[in-house]
Amino acid sequence: MDTASQDLARLSVAFITLGCAKNEVDTTHMRARVVEAGYALADDPADADAVVVNTCSFIQAATEESLEAIFDAADLPQVASGRAKLVVAGCMPARYGDELASELTEAGAFVPCSREDDIAAVLAEVIGAPSQGGVAGPAAEDKLAGVSAYVKISDGCDRFCSYCTIPYIRGRYRSFPLDEVRAEVDDLVARGAREVVLIAQDTGRWGADFDDPSTLAVLVTSLAEEHADTWFRVMYIQPEGLTDELLDAVATHDNVCSYFDIPFQHADAGILRAMNRTGSGAEFNDLIARVRQRIPQATLRTTLIAGFPGETDEQFEDLCTFVEEADLDYIGVFPYSREEGTRAYDLAEQVDDDEKADRAQRLRDLSDAVCTPRVAARIGRTLDVLVEGREEDGQLFGRAMCQAPEVDGVTYLESGEVGEVRRVVIGDTLLYEMEGA
Repeated sequence: MDTASQDLARLSVAFITLGCAKNEVDTTHMRARVVEAGYALADDPADADAVVVNTCSFIQAATEESLEAIFDAADLPQVASGRAKLVVAGCMPARYGDELASELTEAGAFVPCSREDDIAAVLAEVIGAPSQGGVAGPAAEDKLAGVSAYVKISDGCDRFCSYCTIPYIRGRYRSFPLDEVRAEVDDLVARGAREVVLIAQDTGRWGADFDDPSTLAVLVTSLAEEHADTWFRVMYIQPEGLTDELLDAVATHDNVCSYFDIPFQHADAGILRAMNRTGSGAEFNDLIARVRQRIPQATLRTTLIAGFPGETDEQFEDLCTFVEEADLDYIGVFPYSREEGTRAYDLAEQVDDDEKADRAQRLRDLSDAVCTPRVAARIGRTLDVLVEGREEDGQLFGRAMCQAPEVDGVTYLESGEVGEVRRVVIGDTLLYEMEGA
């Protein structure tokens, strides 16, 4: 190894990631490019020559959390003294652009989502060392994938929901080619992943923008048949994307989780139109019934927004009635977040913040009252559980196919090996957690 490569091998980079699983995937890709360029990876930001904060800016609360992480990184001794560099990446630079650079003078560089592939070159510039393509750095932790891993199948969004900043941050919708997705899945499975979670802003649209259009059902079928021992799970399917073809693909492959994450966002047709969305409570109930008819054991999750501008007491009560009557397993609830640059920001009849919080909490409580008995109804059922790891006290845990990562609780186990799919009988539940023996 020449002197330049030896010098570079001693330079390390740490990543701090905020936000959703899509950001986690972006960080994984940036880490890979950093390693390929010859940098080492530091687990502890306090030990790094450069700290990259991959930010989220979907809503104001996420922006504030990202800012806090940036300021914490800027206060690290080696960053504050100038011995190490701070790089701000991801959604915040994409959303705020030059305005951010003038406000966050602590950062040495800004890397919006569209430039994350250039992270190694950016680091070489701010650290003052050339990138050494092809020089492997010490990244042993990247040689093994987690038991469960995320794969992005597209980026961007064309829906322009009136409350959402994603199209302005991530750009227009673009599907990733089948061969590209397949190669990433192949790599993760080879490195030990037993579950692959397919994610995007709008997974159901995958392939529609190709010159020779394809479908999510084709993608799922291809992956499921190539990796018969791997679980596949699809997240964030808009109602329009839940086609009969996709239901058939899920129903006919035992290794595809019969789990459908469908963001309805509301149940009132008028509010949905104001959101620049389609549908109604009646249409959504028909969709749920269609899924249940084709796949009776399916698990259904949705997300709802409380306190959207103009939401009347009557419309909110109708939303509560929908929650009580809809045949759903999991419901995520969020208060409306007023975001500059979106069309909903200037809508009249903005709901008071306290009222939004109250409505969101009432809807959460109602959702828990409806959904936790559905979890308890699994007592006595035999389920396959993917063993994921141990908690700090040594308790073994995993997830069944009806539990998506990070949002639906876990299943506690008496025995098993990490990475094993274990068949257990559910003996008890506590809210969204299950116990298997």
